[in-house]
Amino acid sequence: MPEMTFDIRWPDGSVQSCYSPSLVIHDHLSAGTEYPVGEFVRRAATALNLAAERVRERFGLSCTSAMQTLADIESAAATSPRGTVRVLTMTPPSVPAATPGGKP
Repeated sequence: MPEMTFDIRWPDGSVQSCYSPSLVIHDHLSAGTEYPVGEFVRRAATALNLAAERVRERFGLSCTSAMQTLADIESAAATSPRGTVRVLTMTPPSVPAATPGGKP
């Protein structure tokens, strides 16, 4: 299962590095984009919950790293509820091109 990291900047200027066990983050966030804090948290929560579910489906366990990333995001958002969050980088930068069976 391909994993990824993404770096974000909070309204106070602090930078946080985040982990996802799945590239599904690309379906919900884009590098270089700013999101209001509440919207960012909703998008990140949706993506990280989907990522954790994919791990559960494949390995029979939830991904505690994805849930810790979400907890860290929610904690940071509680201290900076206003303003925008900027997604600085996403690594790998994009979802791999589909192969001839339609799967990445």
